[in-house]
Amino acid sequence: MIELTRRNCMATLGAFCLALATTNVYSQMDAPAAGEKPLSPPAQAAVMLKGKTITIDYSAPSMRGRPIAGALVPYNKVWRTGANAATTLKTPIALKIGTLAVPAGTYTIYTLPSENGAKLIINKQTGQWGTEYDETKDLGRVDMTPITLPDPVETFVIKFDNVEKDATELHLIWEKTDLSIPVTAE
Repeated sequence: MIELTRRNCMATLGAFCLALATTNVYSQMDAPAAGEKPLSPPAQAAVMLKGKTITIDYSAPSMRGRPIAGALVPYNKVWRTGANAATTLKTPIALKIGTLAVPAGTYTIYTLPSENGAKLIINKQTGQWGTEYDETKDLGRVDMTPITLPDPVETFVIKFDNVEKDATELHLIWEKTDLSIPVTAE
């Protein structure tokens, strides 16, 4: 196996190889040590509707003493709805999320928080880092219903709740806010 160093990279493949070598070094440095839990571990929400499983894959950040609403997650600015890579919705069947028709497929979920609630954004671009948002790829935006929680929730949670027949509720829960929206299989 050839050792990938900056010197032999530049001599052979140029800047592309250098970027690859640097990325590998940084990703190894940022990775948690053996036995340590990542700061924003991967998580999944799943629900079965019409015999099919709908999933949302995300990374779950924690408060760690930081204010969230209006600070870490600023108002009136698109938020990645989690941490790290973009939050991904996969549905093998057509859904109605709030008033938005969502065909079967894979999507990215973003959120647009405000002082009075939030809009859930379903975006057709997939596979990107969570902060890479292209508004021109939006399938649509729908209002979520906010509920203020009596006690703070330390770690961000996405979950499906209140499943009845072919319908459920999608919840985004963090700090003292539970944002929800109805989801129905079409």
